Amino acid sequence: MRARATFACTGCGAEYAKWYGRCQQCGAYATIEEQAAAPANAGLKSTRTTRAPARPARRVREIEVDSRQARTSTGLRELDRVLGGGLVPGQVVLLAGEPGAGKSTLLLSAADAVAESTGRPVLYVSGEESVHQLAARARRIEATSEHLLLADSNELGEALGHLEAVEGEPALLIVDSVQAIASAEVEGRAGGVAQVMEVASTLTRLAKSRNLPMFLVGQVTKESTLAGPRALEHIADTTLAMEGEKQTPLRMLRTIKNRFGPADEVACFEQTDTGVVEVPDPSSLFRSLRASPVPGTCLTVTVEGRRPMIAEMQALVSPSTTPNPRRGVSGLDTSRVSMLVAITERLGGVRLHDKDVFAATVGGMRSSDPATDLAVCLAIASASQDLLVPLDVAAIGEVSLSGDIRRVGMMTQRLAEARRLGYRRVMVPLGTGSSLGHQSDGVELLEVATIHNAFFTLTQLQPSARESTGAPSTMDRERGRLTSIRPVDS
Repeated sequence: MRARATFACTGCGAEYAKWYGRCQQCGAYATIEEQAAAPANAGLKSTRTTRAPARPARRVREIEVDSRQARTSTGLRELDRVLGGGLVPGQVVLLAGEPGAGKSTLLLSAADAVAESTGRPVLYVSGEESVHQLAARARRIEATSEHLLLADSNELGEALGHLEAVEGEPALLIVDSVQAIASAEVEGRAGGVAQVMEVASTLTRLAKSRNLPMFLVGQVTKESTLAGPRALEHIADTTLAMEGEKQTPLRMLRTIKNRFGPADEVACFEQTDTGVVEVPDPSSLFRSLRASPVPGTCLTVTVEGRRPMIAEMQALVSPSTTPNPRRGVSGLDTSRVSMLVAITERLGGVRLHDKDVFAATVGGMRSSDPATDLAVCLAIASASQDLLVPLDVAAIGEVSLSGDIRRVGMMTQRLAEARRLGYRRVMVPLGTGSSLGHQSDGVELLEVATIHNAFFTLTQLQPSARESTGAPSTMDRERGRLTSIRPVDS
């Protein structure tokens, strides 16, 4: 039977039945090439031939497993955090991120720390930069260990030759990047599907056979997804993604996949002139320190991976001069904020249809945690009615379309983070106190059932303006309908 030819994109690996000028998967032009498929009966023939396996199957009880695998610390606690405690022998870590995110700088710092702590050579092979460029960066971040070796090569065989020339057993191998290195034994351009798979497979087999931990740097597409075939992520043991806005120095390192640890950890770094610096307490980056509260701000506790962090939600409400009021969002999901604005107006009694509403986070943080809903609604109501959220108050809860405040996960960790940073009163969904018991000690829980109850509780937290003036203030007159809200029986 004649084999049918298929077409595949050399950029992302997407397959098609016919040729296209533009890949529908990654959007690249002139990257789809014809590939000859195997004959239809090839698989049938292969199943008829058997051979003796190199290692016979064994009973699971007979296989010895070391449950406490010795891990090698990278010298960076935040990096060890996302790896699950350090590097496992033979582990292949794929690190992806946008250009300029700080991947190479981070790995240079880790390579220097591993070389110093182990006293064994660490090899850094770059296919994108020369050794002079790498050396200049290494000196800038003070990565000058005598055991740190730098090499530049675009050919897989030459890169493996650098590894064989290293005296002693290396402690770590770093290849930057897997798309920039090609094998002379495989046809196709560097970065193509065939080349990427060959380079990654060869390096992975080498790492497993020698129990050599390895970092592979991966490039990303314009959609910030890992470039190359999806099989590349399956080959690696651990996949990390470095994220961050170019306008801010904050960098978030997320675990996407991890065979040797949790797959939902997040580490925080700050890019400085002297390299990528760890941020062990990122809560300080996502809130404003002020002496007195201001309208339009509310604190919450969001969870990134497994890490609870304080985040400040800010809102600005002003009269609109156009028939269609504007809605501006930064750091939050636009459609979700639009929903919260509608809930605040329809179920909270705050007039917003003729006002411009802007919502944002602080410090360049991006959050999609539903637990921030209540804080966003309180910030909008605070900005619209000139109400103040006290400095020791935070809000945690998801807001539904019916206006109910729903519970969220990891509430114990969220309350512990709020207590650690000095927030003694936390507005939470109804029933939180009874479900947590003594785990909420040290924090006063302000339980609310609906957004209506939350706004009434906010009015009760306001300082009395008549104590100092003896007469109603402008803020009292501008509160409007919020001051007339009464609690709803729950």
